[in-house]
Amino acid sequence: MTASFDLDEHLGRRLYFDDLVPGQAWESPRRTVTETDVVQFAGLSGDYNALHTDAVFAEGHPFGQRAAHGLLVLAIASGLTTRMPVYRLMDGARLALTELRCKWRAPVLMGDTVHVELRIGEKVLSTKRPGTGRVVMHRTIKNQRQDVVAESEWTALLRCRPEAP
Repeated sequence: MTASFDLDEHLGRRLYFDDLVPGQAWESPRRTVTETDVVQFAGLSGDYNALHTDAVFAEGHPFGQRAAHGLLVLAIASGLTTRMPVYRLMDGARLALTELRCKWRAPVLMGDTVHVELRIGEKVLSTKRPGTGRVVMHRTIKNQRQDVVAESEWTALLRCRPEAP
């Protein structure tokens, strides 16, 4: 007899502030950054900087070609993180993004494939909002050569595990 996998049991699980341990780490799926991504982001953001949109200009830039917008790379990292099973388990417990810091280390060029390494950092119980705490989530964005292209810290407010009745 084959053991069955109860998907509903797993979908009903939730990770709370209390469940996360500093140092825990996971890796996201990968995604290739395309010219279409850059063009659509330029249109959405209104950022038509020549480094992103003008191939002739970009050839003379130190990168030697067009690069994705830094904020596009950050948005892609956010999307990749939401595809991680561990992050989905925080749905419902995660209340808000309260702070974001980012350092861009290297360009992301058309055709680069990026992924996110997510690591749990400092945790602090909230004094203003009982039953919640802030968790720093370090997101390191790497390309297909494992070069770090950006390092970011996203601080989220999460619910604490409800007390048993």
